[in-house]
Amino acid sequence: MRFLSTRRRHPAAKPLMLVLALVLVGSVYALVSPAASSSADSNVSSQVAAGKAIFETNCSSCHGMNGEGTSQGPSLAGVGAASVDFQMGTGRMPMARPEAQAPAKRTTFTSEEVAQVAAYVATLAPGPAIPSADQYATVGLTAEQVARGGELFRTNCSACHNIEGRGGALPNGSYAPSLMKSSGKHIYEAVRTGPQQMPVFSKQVMTDQDVKEIIAYLNTTHSQPSDGGFALGGLGPVSEGLWGWIIGIGGCLLAAVWLARKGARSR
Repeated sequence: MRFLSTRRRHPAAKPLMLVLALVLVGSVYALVSPAASSSADSNVSSQVAAGKAIFETNCSSCHGMNGEGTSQGPSLAGVGAASVDFQMGTGRMPMARPEAQAPAKRTTFTSEEVAQVAAYVATLAPGPAIPSADQYATVGLTAEQVARGGELFRTNCSACHNIEGRGGALPNGSYAPSLMKSSGKHIYEAVRTGPQQMPVFSKQVMTDQDVKEIIAYLNTTHSQPSDGGFALGGLGPVSEGLWGWIIGIGGCLLAAVWLARKGARSR
Protein backbone atom coordinates (compact mmCIF):
# COMPACT_ATOMS: atom_id res chain seq x y z
CA MET A 1 0.00 0.00 0.00
CA ARG A 2 2.87 2.37 0.82
CA PHE A 3 4.33 1.60 -2.61
CA LEU A 4 1.05 2.59 -4.34
CA SER A 5 0.51 5.68 -2.22
CA THR A 6 3.96 7.03 -3.03
CA ARG A 7 3.38 6.63 -6.78
CA ARG A 8 -0.23 7.71 -7.13
CA ARG A 9 0.85 11.16 -8.35
CA HIS A 10 3.00 9.69 -11.06
CA PRO A 11 2.00 10.93 -14.61
CA ALA A 12 1.40 7.37 -15.78
CA ALA A 13 -0.86 6.47 -12.83
CA LYS A 14 -4.19 7.63 -14.36
CA PRO A 15 -3.68 5.98 -17.77
CA LEU A 16 -2.59 2.79 -16.05
CA MET A 17 -5.69 2.76 -13.84
CA LEU A 18 -7.91 3.35 -16.89
CA VAL A 19 -6.32 0.41 -18.70
CA LEU A 20 -6.74 -1.82 -15.66
CA ALA A 21 -10.43 -0.82 -15.37
CA LEU A 22 -11.04 -1.61 -19.03
CA VAL A 23 -9.34 -4.99 -18.68
CA LEU A 24 -11.45 -5.78 -15.61
CA VAL A 25 -14.73 -4.82 -17.34
CA GLY A 26 -13.79 -6.77 -20.46
CA SER A 27 -12.93 -9.85 -18.42
CA VAL A 28 -16.22 -9.78 -16.55
CA TYR A 29 -18.16 -9.32 -19.81
CA ALA A 30 -16.28 -12.19 -21.45
CA LEU A 31 -17.16 -14.46 -18.54
CA VAL A 32 -20.85 -13.55 -18.26
CA SER A 33 -22.14 -12.50 -21.68
CA PRO A 34 -21.19 -15.52 -23.83
CA ALA A 35 -22.80 -17.90 -21.38
CA ALA A 36 -26.06 -15.94 -21.33
CA SER A 37 -26.02 -15.52 -25.10
CA SER A 38 -25.34 -19.18 -25.77
CA SER A 39 -28.08 -20.17 -23.33
CA ALA A 40 -30.61 -17.90 -25.09
CA ASP A 41 -29.55 -19.16 -28.51
CA SER A 42 -29.91 -22.72 -27.28
CA ASN A 43 -33.46 -22.06 -26.05
CA VAL A 44 -34.47 -20.42 -29.34
CA SER A 45 -32.95 -23.27 -31.34
CA SER A 46 -34.79 -25.89 -29.32
CA GLN A 47 -38.07 -23.97 -29.71
CA VAL A 48 -37.62 -23.73 -33.47
CA ALA A 49 -36.72 -27.43 -33.70
CA ALA A 50 -39.82 -28.40 -31.72
CA GLY A 51 -41.96 -26.11 -33.89
CA LYS A 52 -40.58 -27.64 -37.08
CA ALA A 53 -41.45 -31.14 -35.84
CA ILE A 54 -45.05 -30.06 -35.11
CA PHE A 55 -45.22 -28.30 -38.48
CA GLU A 56 -44.03 -31.33 -40.42
CA THR A 57 -46.64 -33.51 -38.71
CA ASN A 58 -49.65 -31.20 -38.88
CA CYS A 59 -49.08 -28.54 -41.55
CA SER A 60 -46.67 -29.77 -44.21
CA SER A 61 -49.29 -31.74 -46.17
CA CYS A 62 -50.79 -28.42 -47.31
CA HIS A 63 -47.97 -25.90 -46.90
CA GLY A 64 -45.01 -28.10 -47.91
CA MET A 65 -42.21 -29.56 -45.82
CA ASN A 66 -40.39 -26.21 -45.73
CA GLY A 67 -43.45 -23.92 -45.81
CA GLU A 68 -42.95 -23.29 -49.53
CA GLY A 69 -46.63 -23.86 -50.30
CA THR A 70 -48.49 -26.39 -52.43
CA SER A 71 -51.67 -26.51 -54.48
CA GLN A 72 -53.53 -27.08 -51.20
CA GLY A 73 -52.04 -24.21 -49.23
CA PRO A 74 -50.04 -20.97 -49.71
CA SER A 75 -46.40 -20.35 -48.91
CA LEU A 76 -45.75 -19.26 -45.34
CA ALA A 77 -42.58 -17.32 -46.08
CA GLY A 78 -43.04 -13.82 -44.69
CA VAL A 79 -46.39 -14.37 -42.93
CA GLY A 80 -44.63 -13.99 -39.58
CA ALA A 81 -45.21 -15.41 -36.14
CA ALA A 82 -48.31 -13.24 -35.64
CA SER A 83 -50.15 -15.00 -38.46
CA VAL A 84 -49.39 -18.43 -36.99
CA ASP A 85 -50.46 -17.31 -33.53
CA PHE A 86 -53.77 -16.05 -34.95
CA GLN A 87 -54.54 -19.00 -37.22
CA MET A 88 -53.59 -21.73 -34.72
CA GLY A 89 -54.66 -19.82 -31.62
CA THR A 90 -58.21 -19.46 -32.95
CA GLY A 91 -58.33 -23.07 -34.20
CA ARG A 92 -58.58 -22.06 -37.85
CA MET A 93 -55.47 -24.05 -38.67
CA PRO A 94 -54.91 -26.83 -39.39
CA MET A 95 -58.09 -27.07 -41.48
CA ALA A 96 -60.10 -30.26 -41.15
CA ARG A 97 -61.03 -30.13 -44.85
CA PRO A 98 -60.71 -27.65 -47.75
CA GLU A 99 -63.32 -24.90 -47.48
CA ALA A 100 -63.88 -21.42 -48.86
CA GLN A 101 -62.80 -20.09 -45.48
CA ALA A 102 -61.30 -21.60 -42.34
CA PRO A 103 -63.84 -21.38 -39.48
CA ALA A 104 -62.79 -20.58 -35.93
CA LYS A 105 -62.97 -23.51 -33.54
CA ARG A 106 -61.44 -24.77 -30.33
CA THR A 107 -57.73 -25.34 -30.85
CA THR A 108 -56.13 -28.69 -30.08
CA PHE A 109 -52.69 -27.16 -29.49
CA THR A 110 -51.30 -25.70 -26.29
CA SER A 111 -50.05 -22.11 -26.19
CA GLU A 112 -46.50 -23.45 -25.97
CA GLU A 113 -46.93 -25.55 -29.12
CA VAL A 114 -48.41 -22.60 -31.00
CA ALA A 115 -45.43 -20.47 -29.93
CA GLN A 116 -43.05 -23.17 -31.15
CA VAL A 117 -44.63 -23.36 -34.61
CA ALA A 118 -44.72 -19.55 -34.75
CA ALA A 119 -41.00 -19.43 -33.92
CA TYR A 120 -40.25 -21.90 -36.73
CA VAL A 121 -42.34 -20.07 -39.34
CA ALA A 122 -40.69 -16.78 -38.32
CA THR A 123 -37.34 -18.24 -39.46
CA LEU A 124 -38.60 -18.74 -43.03
CA ALA A 125 -38.66 -15.00 -43.80
CA PRO A 126 -39.22 -11.72 -41.90
CA GLY A 127 -42.85 -11.01 -40.99
CA PRO A 128 -45.09 -9.50 -38.28
CA ALA A 129 -44.14 -10.63 -34.78
CA ILE A 130 -46.54 -11.69 -32.04
CA PRO A 131 -47.60 -8.43 -30.34
CA SER A 132 -46.80 -7.58 -26.76
CA ALA A 133 -49.63 -6.79 -24.35
CA ASP A 134 -48.99 -3.03 -24.44
CA GLN A 135 -49.69 -2.99 -28.19
CA TYR A 136 -53.34 -4.00 -27.79
CA ALA A 137 -54.19 -3.31 -24.13
CA THR A 138 -57.02 -0.80 -23.72
CA VAL A 139 -56.56 0.10 -20.06
CA GLY A 140 -56.62 3.84 -19.45
CA LEU A 141 -58.28 4.90 -22.71
CA THR A 142 -60.68 7.80 -22.39
CA ALA A 143 -64.28 7.97 -23.60
CA GLU A 144 -63.17 10.24 -26.44
CA GLN A 145 -60.62 7.66 -27.58
CA VAL A 146 -63.24 4.90 -27.45
CA ALA A 147 -65.56 7.08 -29.55
CA ARG A 148 -62.75 7.64 -32.05
CA GLY A 149 -62.27 3.87 -32.18
CA GLY A 150 -65.92 3.58 -33.14
CA GLU A 151 -65.40 6.03 -35.99
CA LEU A 152 -62.36 4.10 -37.22
CA PHE A 153 -64.25 0.80 -37.05
CA ARG A 154 -67.27 2.13 -38.91
CA THR A 155 -65.01 3.63 -41.60
CA ASN A 156 -62.67 0.66 -42.13
CA CYS A 157 -64.35 -2.48 -40.80
CA SER A 158 -68.15 -2.24 -40.54
CA ALA A 159 -68.74 -2.83 -44.26
CA CYS A 160 -67.80 -6.49 -43.67
CA HIS A 161 -68.10 -7.07 -39.91
CA ASN A 162 -71.20 -4.81 -39.56
CA ILE A 163 -71.50 -1.92 -37.16
CA GLU A 164 -71.28 -4.02 -33.97
CA GLY A 165 -68.73 -6.55 -35.20
CA ARG A 166 -71.24 -9.39 -35.45
CA GLY A 167 -69.93 -10.52 -38.85
CA GLY A 168 -71.50 -10.78 -42.26
CA ALA A 169 -71.58 -12.64 -45.57
CA LEU A 170 -69.06 -12.06 -48.37
CA PRO A 171 -68.98 -13.28 -52.00
CA ASN A 172 -67.87 -16.77 -53.08
CA GLY A 173 -68.82 -18.52 -49.86
CA SER A 174 -66.60 -16.38 -47.64
CA TYR A 175 -67.72 -14.34 -44.64
CA ALA A 176 -66.49 -11.79 -42.16
CA PRO A 177 -66.45 -13.59 -38.79
CA SER A 178 -68.10 -12.29 -35.66
CA LEU A 179 -65.81 -10.39 -33.31
CA MET A 180 -68.06 -10.85 -30.30
CA LYS A 181 -65.69 -13.32 -28.59
CA SER A 182 -62.39 -12.31 -30.21
CA SER A 183 -59.56 -11.30 -27.89
CA GLY A 184 -57.72 -8.02 -28.30
CA LYS A 185 -54.56 -9.93 -29.20
CA HIS A 186 -56.22 -11.82 -32.04
CA ILE A 187 -57.91 -8.67 -33.36
CA TYR A 188 -54.53 -6.92 -33.45
CA GLU A 189 -52.94 -9.88 -35.25
CA ALA A 190 -55.78 -9.97 -37.80
CA VAL A 191 -55.31 -6.27 -38.53
CA ARG A 192 -51.58 -6.74 -39.14
CA THR A 193 -51.70 -10.03 -41.07
CA GLY A 194 -54.98 -9.88 -43.04
CA PRO A 195 -56.35 -13.43 -42.69
CA GLN A 196 -58.66 -14.83 -45.40
CA GLN A 197 -60.46 -11.97 -47.22
CA MET A 198 -59.35 -9.27 -44.78
CA PRO A 199 -56.92 -6.60 -46.03
CA VAL A 200 -53.62 -5.94 -44.25
CA PHE A 201 -53.38 -2.66 -42.33
CA SER A 202 -49.77 -1.57 -41.85
CA LYS A 203 -48.67 0.65 -38.98
CA GLN A 204 -48.38 3.53 -41.45
CA VAL A 205 -52.08 3.16 -42.35
CA MET A 206 -53.40 2.22 -38.91
CA THR A 207 -51.19 2.86 -35.90
CA ASP A 208 -51.09 0.74 -32.75
CA GLN A 209 -53.05 3.49 -30.99
CA ASP A 210 -55.75 3.27 -33.66
CA VAL A 211 -56.02 -0.50 -33.17
CA LYS A 212 -56.23 -0.06 -29.39
CA GLU A 213 -59.11 2.36 -29.78
CA ILE A 214 -60.95 0.01 -32.16
CA ILE A 215 -60.55 -2.85 -29.69
CA ALA A 216 -61.80 -0.59 -26.88
CA TYR A 217 -64.86 0.33 -28.96
CA LEU A 218 -65.67 -3.34 -29.62
CA ASN A 219 -65.19 -4.27 -25.96
CA THR A 220 -67.45 -1.42 -24.87
CA THR A 221 -70.12 -2.26 -27.45
CA HIS A 222 -70.15 -5.97 -26.66
CA SER A 223 -70.31 -5.41 -22.90
CA GLN A 224 -73.43 -3.24 -23.08
CA PRO A 225 -76.59 -5.00 -21.87
CA SER A 226 -79.54 -5.52 -24.20
CA ASP A 227 -82.38 -3.12 -23.45
CA GLY A 228 -84.94 -5.30 -25.17
CA GLY A 229 -86.63 -5.00 -28.53
CA PHE A 230 -85.35 -6.27 -31.86
CA ALA A 231 -81.60 -5.93 -32.37
CA LEU A 232 -82.02 -6.56 -36.12
CA GLY A 233 -78.61 -8.20 -36.26
CA GLY A 234 -76.83 -5.12 -35.01
CA LEU A 235 -76.61 -3.78 -38.54
CA GLY A 236 -77.36 -0.21 -37.53
CA PRO A 237 -79.51 2.39 -39.29
CA VAL A 238 -79.49 0.55 -42.65
CA SER A 239 -81.45 -2.44 -41.37
CA GLU A 240 -83.60 -0.24 -39.16
CA GLY A 241 -84.50 1.98 -42.10
CA LEU A 242 -85.16 -1.05 -44.31
CA TRP A 243 -87.59 -2.59 -41.86
CA GLY A 244 -89.16 0.78 -41.21
CA TRP A 245 -89.69 1.15 -44.97
CA ILE A 246 -91.08 -2.37 -45.36
CA ILE A 247 -93.45 -2.13 -42.40
CA GLY A 248 -94.43 1.48 -42.98
CA ILE A 249 -94.98 1.38 -46.75
CA GLY A 250 -96.29 -2.18 -46.56
CA GLY A 251 -98.83 -1.16 -43.94
CA CYS A 252 -99.93 1.79 -46.07
CA LEU A 253 -100.37 -0.47 -49.10
CA LEU A 254 -102.44 -2.98 -47.12
CA ALA A 255 -104.60 -0.18 -45.74
CA ALA A 256 -105.11 1.23 -49.24
CA VAL A 257 -106.12 -2.18 -50.62
CA TRP A 258 -108.51 -2.77 -47.72
CA LEU A 259 -110.12 0.64 -48.14
CA ALA A 260 -110.42 0.14 -51.89
CA ARG A 261 -112.15 -3.21 -51.45
CA LYS A 262 -114.47 -1.87 -48.77
CA GLY A 263 -115.40 1.08 -50.97
CA ALA A 264 -116.12 -1.20 -53.92
CA ARG A 265 -118.45 -3.37 -51.81
CA SER A 266 -120.40 -0.40 -50.50
CA ARG A 267 -121.26 0.59 -54.06
